[in-house]
Amino acid sequence: MPLTRRLQVSTPGDPALVQGLAEVRREMHLDDAFPDDVEAEAHAAAANVKLPDLDHTDIPFITIDPAGSMDLDQAMYVERAGDGHRVYYAIADVASFVTPGGAIDREAHRRGETLYGIGHTIPLHPRTLSEGAASLLPDQLRPALLWTIDLDATGEGTHVSVERARVKSRQRCDYTSVQAEIDAGHADPMWAVLKEIGERRKARAQRLGAISLPLPEQEATQRDGHWTLAYRARHPVEDWNEQISLLTGMAAAHLMVQAGVGILRTLPEPDSTAITQLRETAASLRLAWPEGRAYPAFIDALDPADPAQVAMLVACTRVLRGAGYTSFHGATPAQPMQSALAAEYTHATAPLRRLIDRYAGEVCVAICAGKPVPEWVLGKLDALPEIMHGADRTASQFEHATTDLLEAVVLVQRAGDTFPAIVTSRDGHDPRAGNVMIKDPAIETRIEAGHELPLGQRVNVKLVEADPAKRRIRFQLA
Repeated sequence: MPLTRRLQVSTPGDPALVQGLAEVRREMHLDDAFPDDVEAEAHAAAANVKLPDLDHTDIPFITIDPAGSMDLDQAMYVERAGDGHRVYYAIADVASFVTPGGAIDREAHRRGETLYGIGHTIPLHPRTLSEGAASLLPDQLRPALLWTIDLDATGEGTHVSVERARVKSRQRCDYTSVQAEIDAGHADPMWAVLKEIGERRKARAQRLGAISLPLPEQEATQRDGHWTLAYRARHPVEDWNEQISLLTGMAAAHLMVQAGVGILRTLPEPDSTAITQLRETAASLRLAWPEGRAYPAFIDALDPADPAQVAMLVACTRVLRGAGYTSFHGATPAQPMQSALAAEYTHATAPLRRLIDRYAGEVCVAICAGKPVPEWVLGKLDALPEIMHGADRTASQFEHATTDLLEAVVLVQRAGDTFPAIVTSRDGHDPRAGNVMIKDPAIETRIEAGHELPLGQRVNVKLVEADPAKRRIRFQLA
């Protein structure tokens, strides 16, 4: 289901959902609990926090995340500097709690990343650390990797450094509350500075030919004992904040490439066949794509409110396939780019939730200090791409299984009902089959018909089956 990004639900509630979630975890052999030796090591590390000598508790950091989040990887403070800006970005120093080769480290390599599902999270690290001693919770002294990044008036980076420091977050914020304060005109002035940076960075990305797909996001809520699914628009502050994370990932990749050692998140340029297929889809949807216009500019102009252009956006996801990780020690990889970002990039800002970020952080700290990269890091770099590939695959399976379950729970009482929908894709080998997007409830699902599906057109679909036990819903054209 490529159209929507799944959002975590905090309380499953419904017995069918609780039972279904347990079955998903059983089928996928996913462990909720950590082994005793991992928990013991985590408690010992939490009780003996190692704080760096460098003190930057003077910087008034804040965190911003979805409401209720406890695994806080990042804290930031941004300010104007001449006609540009300075970004301070503190990243949780997970390595200060983890002994290389120890119990926590071995388990983290086995898991690879935190798994997020409907009402259930399976963390990468014990919660003693991920939601406690290592998390950048407010009013707590924390060890961090402190990034300092200077930007010029165009949003281009001019200087970057990262070092270990002790920090203290002043406030834990959430996107919805901050956006409400911004809209009401009484938000902290720092958010106006963040907006400036975010808009400059987005304009820079457009100039370089980066791709942004404004696909709808699916949000689940429980009201009066019943689940609903709806599409939500991202808050502008989410986009501005995302630019800080992307900026840091690009800065980390720059340091690695300059030093000739590290691990990158890569995505190849789409081949000519993929672009030809996109042009054919645009023609079938009667969307103008001038011959001289590059595909990033064409994608950027698409309107997600128009049914035909929604179908085009879904088709455009085909050019964003093939992402992976590439480690190197010596020569720069032959293909170092993350083409959707039009830049070299790595994951470096979520070490509580993703294994690779701990390694990326350690590489960059060593580079900036003029020291050799630690042997425990170098010894694992080449194994990380395969570990992360497996972890990403598991995360996708878990997300899809739990979302399929929730969709069946939401629809279980509505068999026989008819829903308006948009045909968002057709199978290449059989145009009678494809996907449709339903607005209410917010669901994208597969459908098969007795004739060619009208791509990009509005249709009515009838719910034939909704079975939570099988995690299955089935529609047909009405």
